Amino acid sequence: MSAPKVLFGFHAVGVRLKTAPASIVEIYVDPTRRDARMKQFLNRAAEAGARVIEADAQRLMKLCGSAGHQGVVARVQALEGVRTLDELLDDLQEQGAVPLLLVLDGVTDPHNLGACLRVADGAGAHAVIAPKDHAAGINATVAKVASGAAETVPYFMVTNLARTLGELKERGIWVVGASDDAEQTLYDVDLAMATALVLGAEGPGMRQLTRKTCDALVRIPMMGAVESLNVSVASGVCLYEARRQRGVLRGV
Repeated sequence: MSAPKVLFGFHAVGVRLKTAPASIVEIYVDPTRRDARMKQFLNRAAEAGARVIEADAQRLMKLCGSAGHQGVVARVQALEGVRTLDELLDDLQEQGAVPLLLVLDGVTDPHNLGACLRVADGAGAHAVIAPKDHAAGINATVAKVASGAAETVPYFMVTNLARTLGELKERGIWVVGASDDAEQTLYDVDLAMATALVLGAEGPGMRQLTRKTCDALVRIPMMGAVESLNVSVASGVCLYEARRQRGVLRGV
């Protein structure tokens, strides 16, 4: 069994309480916090049979390495999930599902990654893919910002992103990159088919090889003075347009 990891914040720990309470080793809470939100959280923890330990702010900070713990830190066992991207895609094919993937090239800020995972979960993306180099990994800060989505959205870090995109194309998945200088807009292309949406970090955008590997490039129309959107916001715009085209109520 792998060593326990740390989750912190009401959302991240609350999602684990809801989805896999047996995986929680223990929850540490700040006894000086007696507001309604904490009382509700403690009731949920009691219902789930989780072990709750009181700890002062200094110990909570030491446990999670962040002052943004909101008075809640948990030690949890890692959940077993899909082990590889290929396994996930094989499962989707067996289910007759149309893949919707988010690919992040060069997103190194854990807050941006956490926000992207949260958006991906909300839009029903099947996975988020990133290169092992030039990318943030999953840590306690990512899990906190993701508000539980780090537990629900598969996140695959691959050795060679361009090669992985090529393998997706071989599976019939259309690779669409977002670029400020693209001629087509997001609304000009068909995203109802199996699609991997590729976004780069703010500023540099996608790396050149990643850009060349895309089947198509699209831009998000910008109507105001700003030239670009935060990567998590752009991810949301792109993913929800794909979901809209697929028929959001059908859940396909």
